[in-house]
Amino acid sequence: MNLVTGATGIVGSHVVLTLLQNNQPVLAIKQKNSNISKTEKLFSYYTSEYQQLFKKIKWLELDLSDSFAIEDALADITTVYHCAGIVSFNKAEKKVMVEVNETGTRNLVNACLHKNIQAFCYVSSIATVNNLDHKLALNEEVFWKTSGKESDYAFSKYNGEREVWRGIEEGLNAVIVNPGLILSPGFWNQSSSKLVETCAQGNRFYTAGTSAYVSASDVAECMIALVNKKCFGQRYILIENNYSFLEIFSLIQNGLGIPKPRLKLSRPMLTFLSRLEYLICLFSGKSPRLGPSIVNAAFNRQVFSNQKIKTELACEFRSTEQVIAEICRHYCLEKDKAELSY
Repeated sequence: MNLVTGATGIVGSHVVLTLLQNNQPVLAIKQKNSNISKTEKLFSYYTSEYQQLFKKIKWLELDLSDSFAIEDALADITTVYHCAGIVSFNKAEKKVMVEVNETGTRNLVNACLHKNIQAFCYVSSIATVNNLDHKLALNEEVFWKTSGKESDYAFSKYNGEREVWRGIEEGLNAVIVNPGLILSPGFWNQSSSKLVETCAQGNRFYTAGTSAYVSASDVAECMIALVNKKCFGQRYILIENNYSFLEIFSLIQNGLGIPKPRLKLSRPMLTFLSRLEYLICLFSGKSPRLGPSIVNAAFNRQVFSNQKIKTELACEFRSTEQVIAEICRHYCLEKDKAELSY
């Protein structure tokens, strides 16, 4: 039996779908207020048999802060796919990020060690492949070096990853994946899917930075393949390629039938807007969307290498251009039918 945490999130939903399509049973973990209909909707993007597959899921409500409940959930489990995590650049959410991304991972690793789980796959992030002094393409041999520009999210995922490495030292059969920005239809208010919402509003701006991208379906397939191949004690960067923000925004806005952005923001301009927004939010009570970590990310020019995973699995990733085109098609169809779900 496979246990998947974060089963109502982008990566978790794709892992559950892929396992079910391979006729593998799944115990899907959700939080108390999670909306499982988003997972069913995600299935519908990929297969006409989504309802039959969705009915095969065994759901369990589980709080990763409850060590005893975790151990109970691991009865009859052989493989754990730990996809639960919070992505946020909001300072107000630092505490909950630490609780889920770091403490929750520690509790799960400890329980898996105690229950002698056969295989464990952890979804980390390219944010933990962090070293601004490294001038070549970042790969799995590059480890964390603090520069003062890291986000709270990056720290929380890095510390979560350290818990998995500690588990590996103590005998846990674990593999770590470090995906880039994960692209998926649906989940329009979550993670990288927010890019589509931003562009749909007629975004006119871009910055000089770059980042790396990968489809959620490719992430899920790589995770399962790595576990099946027993690639334990390793980590793998999962990306299709590196793209500038102008390239990504242009692909999205072209898919939405909107003119591509034409106004390039400089770092001083974005820093000024960030500080202005902060002052406005002090009076409005709203949480600022911009901040130092967002500004730094907007101008980061480092690139990542996917050579290790391509060599290990002899795989090819779906093109980001194709994935974005499909995402935009789903978005436009749902918008026309007023079916956008958040």
